[in-house]
Amino acid sequence: MKFMKIGTKPDTFYTEEATRTVISDIPSDLTIRINNVCFLLHKIPLVPKCGLLQRLCSDADDSDIVTIDLHDVPGGEDAFELCAKFCYGITINLGAHNFVPAFCAAKFLRMTESIEKGNFVLKLEAFFNSCILEGWKDSIVALQTTIKLPEWSENLGIIRRCIDSIVEKILTPTSKVSWSYTYTRPGYIKKQHQSVPKDWWTEDVSDLDIDLFRCIITAVRSTYIPPPQLIGEALHVYACRWLPDTTKSRPLHSSGSQTEESREKSRRILESIVSMIPSDRGSVSIGFLLKLLSIANYLGASPVTKTELIRKAGLQFEEATLNDMLFPSQLPTDQHFYDIDLVAAVLESYLVLWRRQSPLPTENSHMVRSIRKIGKLIDSYLQVVARDVNMPISKLVSLAEALPDVAREDHDGLYKAINIYLKEHPDVSKADKKRMCRMLDCQKLSPEVRAHAVKNERLPLRTVVQVLFFDQESGSRSTTHKPESITRARQAPIEAEAKEECDKKVQHEVTKSSSRVTETSEREIQKRMEAKMVRGDSEKGKERKGETNSTAKMMEPKQVFQRRSSR
Repeated sequence: MKFMKIGTKPDTFYTEEATRTVISDIPSDLTIRINNVCFLLHKIPLVPKCGLLQRLCSDADDSDIVTIDLHDVPGGEDAFELCAKFCYGITINLGAHNFVPAFCAAKFLRMTESIEKGNFVLKLEAFFNSCILEGWKDSIVALQTTIKLPEWSENLGIIRRCIDSIVEKILTPTSKVSWSYTYTRPGYIKKQHQSVPKDWWTEDVSDLDIDLFRCIITAVRSTYIPPPQLIGEALHVYACRWLPDTTKSRPLHSSGSQTEESREKSRRILESIVSMIPSDRGSVSIGFLLKLLSIANYLGASPVTKTELIRKAGLQFEEATLNDMLFPSQLPTDQHFYDIDLVAAVLESYLVLWRRQSPLPTENSHMVRSIRKIGKLIDSYLQVVARDVNMPISKLVSLAEALPDVAREDHDGLYKAINIYLKEHPDVSKADKKRMCRMLDCQKLSPEVRAHAVKNERLPLRTVVQVLFFDQESGSRSTTHKPESITRARQAPIEAEAKEECDKKVQHEVTKSSSRVTETSEREIQKRMEAKMVRGDSEKGKERKGETNSTAKMMEPKQVFQRRSSR
């Protein structure tokens, strides 16, 4: 940062309550009132340097005490005091932080060369051109101070010249960047031998007000020089700097004018950032888009903003990771922790695009690989949110059923999510258990998962029986083309184990719910299993040696089962 010192005399201004005066043996003959502050000064030396005061004092005699109201002086009483000290020759220090109000006040008072040579405006312009505009951080600080005097700064060309200077430096090749900048990324250690990062400018620019930041980004993008990813990084840094963090815990929803004012400011920043995201895919990460969507839910952003974020996130949903989707719910009415509605909305947007691009996907197409990647991601997400003790079963089922059948190559992940939910929610009704397990396709369960499901007491009896039937059927098919001796030797333990597991499950269910599961239903399940085994044995006999199965058909189901179990 650069500074300019003007004047040589010591500071003789002092303040007493709302009155500011200068120590002098000469009584004050000029009173300047600005807002609630009263300045007791002297016509000499102020009037000779200020064209405005010359005009306002033109009708007064030299001996008269003149009182002037200057309530509309830009920069207020502090800026006027700098101009007054300059007239007295008192030492003042000027920098990027106070240049704008001093310059606007000097212009207002007409402290120009036409009034007196070497006047204040000339010195300020020289400092602005040679120091502020040449410096990186000086230009940013000066530009930020213009938000207090936007009209004056715009009319005097301060905003435009500061923006031009900043943009010019941003577009400078990194090999020629020699000025100091702020860069605090984790893991980055600034050393002389280390090259300047491409996004070196993003942190300093994030100090600007959102409207000024938009001007910078718009000007940089208009050159088509920086890649869209660099613009996206600048937006990410700005969002982290000014928007609330909704990734850790549920924010407190409090009331109050100050809180509402802050939320309104954050909403305006969010909507501006969303509107500046480049249309190029990959300009910002999917994690950043989902984070903005979570913040939009918290701030109550407009439907247009939310819809745009959901659309952009849907385009890149394939790139998401599990951690990208774990956001707490931002609705105070929700009892559950995770924002499952956010994920459901983005998934729906992705599926609309997926169906439009691939109405009849082939097995090895990119669209099939994409949807299966999403399927694994959603199942992993379901396994996490299933641990939420307040998660409604309807939301879990709705998200799980949103995926098309082709999205899941196997149902192992879905089974794990269901098992976790049933474990964390022991009071789930039988109807809800059946509703969840109805989503499972036993044919898509791996042998290891089927073995676990058979012994899983949390599952409904119907589901366990289905798993047993399919497990036996798949085992029968796998031994169809093997020698008879090997087939029978291996089939007997499988059938015996299947019967034993089923008997145990049936007996447990009968004991646990004797009022609902009668002996009749138990015998019915037993007969259905035995009949299934008879049919499987009969079909295998035909394929092995072409022997007739008339004997097997005439046998009673229970006798067949006992004969096969004894082998």
